[in-house]
Amino acid sequence: MTQRIAMLGTGANGSCIAADLTRAGFDVTIIDQWPAHVEAMRRQGLRISMPEEEVHTAVRAHHITDLRALNATFDVVLLTPKAYDTRWMCELIKPYLADDGLLIGIQNAMTVDDIGSIVGPERTMGCVIELSSQLFEPAHVQRNTPPKGTWFAVGSTHPATQGRESEITDILRHAGKVSISDNILSAKWMKLLINVMCLAPVAMTGKRVHEAFRLPGMRELSLKAGAEALEVGQRLGYKPEPIIGLTAEEMENTNRLLEKLMDKITHDVGPRSMDCCLQDHIKGRFTETDMINGLVVDASRDFCASAPVNAAICEITRRITAGTLKPEAENLGLAQSMATA
Repeated sequence: MTQRIAMLGTGANGSCIAADLTRAGFDVTIIDQWPAHVEAMRRQGLRISMPEEEVHTAVRAHHITDLRALNATFDVVLLTPKAYDTRWMCELIKPYLADDGLLIGIQNAMTVDDIGSIVGPERTMGCVIELSSQLFEPAHVQRNTPPKGTWFAVGSTHPATQGRESEITDILRHAGKVSISDNILSAKWMKLLINVMCLAPVAMTGKRVHEAFRLPGMRELSLKAGAEALEVGQRLGYKPEPIIGLTAEEMENTNRLLEKLMDKITHDVGPRSMDCCLQDHIKGRFTETDMINGLVVDASRDFCASAPVNAAICEITRRITAGTLKPEAENLGLAQSMATA
């Protein structure tokens, strides 16, 4: 465990992973942009509250402004911020990534190409994650899926990194189950399908996942959004790839792929889960919706098609961010009417 690991952009999920790897004996440096979070981690470590236990872990935490003074080069950088922070954070860490190092974006959305364009595809590894957590109080994370319920997939997208997947697997297995994917971009699109259905549509109602899907019409709207994303993915050449513990047979031999993905993720995250978009609404922050549902809308236009449900979800999310709408159940009806206008 001599590799130097940087956890960059350490929000809720990143904090969980950092704590797991630190307890496993890895050399982990946390680098984050939230000063209160950094200071609290320095004083008291990370507190991770899970359904069956609470774990306290002393960690090494630094603000991004400390990076220059660390005089460090990292063998592995685990990038865990919001997808819209990907490019500037990659530029930030690029000088500190070893020449033969690897940067892994453990994020939502299709960020692999953005990462590779900055640090080089020969230093980029793709990753998919299933981990449900919440961070409202500095240095204290509510983790809904403990390590036994957390899942990762890693995969190469460049000849230079083929065969190195096991290096990252050996690290991440201390934070959850890990699979190696031969088609990581398809795997990431499969996760995008889930996020299209279960993040912004749920968050706009102001409810947690299980509560939202009990609303009349919620499930149908989410499945329509997923169907638009599935069609776009097929046009882009993505294939059904096993993710979140589903088998290849379960993914391929079904005419209910979207339902299977939705049901699996809602079961795994549990009734306490609050999706990251709703957390952003509560905190008054931007969401990743434009890089998830918005990506489906933009790609549809490239094929001279449309994605009206995803377009409606994006517009409602923008209005919530702007403060002209509140996250509430009535937005479900608004989305339905906008999508059929």
